[in-house]
Amino acid sequence: FNLPIKQVIDAKGADDADYSATEWQEWYGSKEGKLVNSGEFDGLEFQAAFDAFLAKLEPQGLANSKVQFRLRDWGVSRQRYWGCPIPMINCDTCGQVTVPEDQLPVVLPTDVVPDGSGNPLNKMPEFYETKCPCCGGDARRETDTLDTFVESSWYYARYASPDFTGGMVKPEAAKNWLPVNQYIGGVEHAILHLLYARFFHKLMRDEGVVQGNEPFTNLLTQGMVLADTFYREAENGKKTWFNPADIELERDEKGRIISAKYSGDGQEVIIGGQEKMSKSKNNGIDPQAIIDQYGADTARVFMMFAAPPDQSLEWSDAGVEGANRFLKRVWRLVASFLEKGNSATAIDKANLSKDAQDLRRKTHETIQKVSDDIERRHAFNTAIAALMELLNASNKFEAKDDNDVAVEREAITTLLTLLAPFAPHLSQTLLAQFGTDLTEATFPEVDASALTRNTQTIVVQVNGKLRGKLEVSVDISKDELLAQAKALPEVQQFLTGPTKKEIVVPNKLVNLVV
Repeated sequence: FNLPIKQVIDAKGADDADYSATEWQEWYGSKEGKLVNSGEFDGLEFQAAFDAFLAKLEPQGLANSKVQFRLRDWGVSRQRYWGCPIPMINCDTCGQVTVPEDQLPVVLPTDVVPDGSGNPLNKMPEFYETKCPCCGGDARRETDTLDTFVESSWYYARYASPDFTGGMVKPEAAKNWLPVNQYIGGVEHAILHLLYARFFHKLMRDEGVVQGNEPFTNLLTQGMVLADTFYREAENGKKTWFNPADIELERDEKGRIISAKYSGDGQEVIIGGQEKMSKSKNNGIDPQAIIDQYGADTARVFMMFAAPPDQSLEWSDAGVEGANRFLKRVWRLVASFLEKGNSATAIDKANLSKDAQDLRRKTHETIQKVSDDIERRHAFNTAIAALMELLNASNKFEAKDDNDVAVEREAITTLLTLLAPFAPHLSQTLLAQFGTDLTEATFPEVDASALTRNTQTIVVQVNGKLRGKLEVSVDISKDELLAQAKALPEVQQFLTGPTKKEIVVPNKLVNLVV
């Protein structure tokens, strides 16, 4: 009707801008604009303007605040056989009637042969023909079934009292066991299943079945396992996928695949890159083949070490071989120690050599890190990396007396015990050589006194570049530290001019600016 429209949201800062039919969506869609041509409300931003409107209109009975959630009713019925029957009966006289409790549960028929033409229950009068519980007349049982999410959304609570017949969950058991301490599941569950579980938990909370607002305390979504894919494509575009076990590969000097042939006919196939292991891509790896060649411990260590559990794991034959080499090094370390007939076990903490102190500190730092990585961080890859460091430290250590031998024994048995969650078979076998039964062993505990350092490594820089390192006492004075840093031969050659600035970062570095 060509009515004039006054601009009330500022148009890019122009208070007197004319209304624009082409730009109004941008102006009014932004929450950063300010009101103009609005009298007492001029200059207010989005939320402040709404608050001001409400403050003015609510006392007059012209408005009230309301929170609107973007939620819709959940359609839980499905037109299929597989699912929990909905306990409802449709009666022409009484309408929809619930199935009496003494007739529950409604059980699905077992002689069903789905033909793909719809819900087979609709073709089974022996299932749906029934009597109305109210009037006794002919009625029809509901043939829709519940979405499987209805059952899977509260299974965790049922675990608290699986034998309870008086309801969904026994409240006393739920109070004792819930909420779930740790939930581990694929990221594909984050939007649907976990959301539905929260819905159900809050419903059960409101009904007094459970306590607390949330079903799970901690959530870990594990990553996918990726593997190489290979295929051929027909003229019609259809792809035939080949299992990696049936492919002969040629790699470059960096280990990258440059060609692939199907072993069945010797002809080349297309390299599809790494994708999630799946039946559709035929890129699953048979763990039995790895177990037969390397053992179950190698398979376990590789999968734990290859990536953090919440990230994708790229399957690599080289990675499997690396895990196997690590376990062989552990075996050789133990064999070498036992061959020497070392029997000392008592550690005299007051008379440890510097090397023994360093190894013992490394042992207990490893206990501290592996315990935290397993229990709190779930970072199994860094836990195994710490065990590799302890293995290296143990291999470098040379025992010179019984006290050293006892420290080395402690390091090795600790390594084996910490390794047990990842490589239980090897750990069990080797620990038995030290008279320890893994099934009865306790997890190592940190000796705080072993973590104490008497010396520290200080990096020495000249103009920000590394020129040397110092091993000094932890209580060395600043002046003494600077004097020792300047006295290093590898540092002196760069101190050709006057020193402009001396920077000391406690316990870390010295930087001399010349």
